[in-house]
Amino acid sequence: MLIAGEASGDLLAAELVKALKQSPEIRAMPFPPEFFGAGGPRMAEAGVDLAVNLTQYSVIGLSDSLKQYWQFKRIFDQLFQLALEREPDVIICVDFSGFNRRFAGAITKQIRSRRGTFFNWNPKIVQYVSPQVWASRPSRAHQLERDVDLLLSIFPFEKEWYARHAPGLRVEFVGHPIVDRYAGRQDELRARGASGTPVLVLLPGSRDSELKRHLPVMLAVAKRIQTQGSVFLRMVLSTDRLAELAKPKTTSLPHLQVEVGNLAESLAAATVAIASTGTVTVECAYFGVPTVAIYKAAWSDYLIARQIVRVKHLAMPNLLAGEEIYPEFIQHKATPDNIARAALELLNHPERCDAVKAKLAQVIKSLGEPGASRRAAKAVLSLLEM
Repeated sequence: MLIAGEASGDLLAAELVKALKQSPEIRAMPFPPEFFGAGGPRMAEAGVDLAVNLTQYSVIGLSDSLKQYWQFKRIFDQLFQLALEREPDVIICVDFSGFNRRFAGAITKQIRSRRGTFFNWNPKIVQYVSPQVWASRPSRAHQLERDVDLLLSIFPFEKEWYARHAPGLRVEFVGHPIVDRYAGRQDELRARGASGTPVLVLLPGSRDSELKRHLPVMLAVAKRIQTQGSVFLRMVLSTDRLAELAKPKTTSLPHLQVEVGNLAESLAAATVAIASTGTVTVECAYFGVPTVAIYKAAWSDYLIARQIVRVKHLAMPNLLAGEEIYPEFIQHKATPDNIARAALELLNHPERCDAVKAKLAQVIKSLGEPGASRRAAKAVLSLLEM
């Protein structure tokens, strides 16, 4: 059983399912295993029987979650009942930490409450992608230690962090799947997108709330930059639905090209990007794109975050490097003037871009060798041999 609630998790889960199906252990089985759960179109394409398309409900922050509480409770109860009925051998929770942390806890509680009866179902629980407990609320590591049999990490510093904070939790650093995702295609993609005109790529985020807060700022930045010289503007969104939501606001920039998908092609051609401080900043780093990272949250969420977040940076490339490679503008600092100034600094100074690219190459090198999904599959299968 797999549960993924965001577009990035949907892709990770799909890649893992493909790696599991291709593993020698699975191929040797007389009957192929079944894959089911909740996720999105990528998982469905990989052969996962989806009870719920959970990616359409993706939210971030307490305020957004509260607005959809009853929706999520209904889905949670549906998936919990599905797990009890089908009794999977392994439950793989992919990212989506708030929902999946509670789901793992509920399954563990159910198992322990019925121990000693004829009830002999005892699934292994895997968390694929560590929740950012190292950034805030580190005490939640103990909950993972209690409820999870295996945590698959995609960032190199996490294994050592858990060894100090939750030594009873088995953590395997498998590397980042992005290293495989575009392996061998960079030159082809760059050649395809080669242009003499500088290309500015706008990446407002994959959630409705992110689009709502980031799009007006990014469009204002794009207008300022256009007045400073010739630049090709492109915005990349993850779904047709987000494109439809964005459409009424983008009419003020008639030369803005809006793409749904094709992120790799857009980043391969990009000179500079302006991006939400999410997973996409790692993809920007992979393609060596100097980026200005921004984030605007609901004020209630921001005030809570200020009290509990313990890291200096929000963009993952900055965290991995231990310095601000990407300029970050968060909340009230994410103004059109600030962002435009930082983007123009990169667009107008190629030597500064070159220095950023050199540091990004070291960041990507730290993400491990190719084969992350294969290593993750091997670690999951090792649970069944215990």
